[in-house]
Amino acid sequence: MLGWVGLVAWGLWAGRLPWWVLGAAIGVNLLTFLVYAMDKSAAQNGQWRTKESHLHLLSLAGGWPGAWFAQQWLRHKSRKTEFRAVYWATVVLHCAAVVAWLGGWLRGL
Repeated sequence: MLGWVGLVAWGLWAGRLPWWVLGAAIGVNLLTFLVYAMDKSAAQNGQWRTKESHLHLLSLAGGWPGAWFAQQWLRHKSRKTEFRAVYWATVVLHCAAVVAWLGGWLRGL
């Protein structure tokens, strides 16, 4: 996580990432944590649940640190092996996309 924060900070400082990315990262992480908390509450109360694919999309969009904190603090989705494997795949894919953006490989898109 510290490596990701360092990459984003360097990207902002070097001008390779626009400043709105910082606000978007904070927003998506807060949203992700909130969605995990709501899903945990729904699970405990037998209510409608958030699809796992939606949780993974939030992680892929950059909310993986918020998801990690939710998994640790709320003890939600922290035991399910298949879910955790896909979660870590979203972390790797997201970080690879950030590196690609910082490296200029995605600038032409």
